[in-house]
Amino acid sequence: SHEFMTVTVVASRFYASEATGAAAGKLVVNFALPHQSVMTSQEVNQVDLSAVSGDLGILADHVPTIEQLKPGVIDFISDSGSQKYFVSGGFAIMNPNSVLNINAIEAFKLEDIDAQAVATNLAESQRLASSAKDEITKEAAAIEIELYESLQSALLGKSK
Repeated sequence: SHEFMTVTVVASRFYASEATGAAAGKLVVNFALPHQSVMTSQEVNQVDLSAVSGDLGILADHVPTIEQLKPGVIDFISDSGSQKYFVSGGFAIMNPNSVLNINAIEAFKLEDIDAQAVATNLAESQRLASSAKDEITKEAAAIEIELYESLQSALLGKSK
C-alpha cells in the first residue's frame, strides 16, 4: 500500500497594505536609458507617469506591476521639488519592495526641450504626412506627429 502526501501550494500577491517599503515611506527609483543611468537608488515621494493603461501616480508600497510607457512626461516628486522628463516610451516595473525600475529608450529633461523646435518639426511632419506618396512615408510621418504632439502637450502642461 502506498501513502500519498498532499502538498498545497499557496500563491501570494502583495498588496499595498501588506508591502513594506525599503525606505520608510519613500519610493526608490532606478531610471535607465541604453546609454546612461539617469537615477540610481534615488528616493522620491511619488512618480507620475503615462502608461498605455492610463496615467499613474506611484507611491511607496504600490502594488507590483509592469507598465508599458507611452510618449509623455515622467514626474519625479521629492521633498526638494519635482524633476520632469519626457520619454518616448519604455517600461516601468514596480517591485514589492517599493523599488521602481524605469527603462526608456530616450529621455530628456522637460526644461531642456525647445518649444519652437517642437512646433516647427510638428508642422514639417504634418506637411510630410499630407504630401506623402507611399504608405511607409505616411506611417513614419504619423509616428513623428504623435511624438511631437505628445511633446507639445507636455510643454504646455509643464507650467502647471
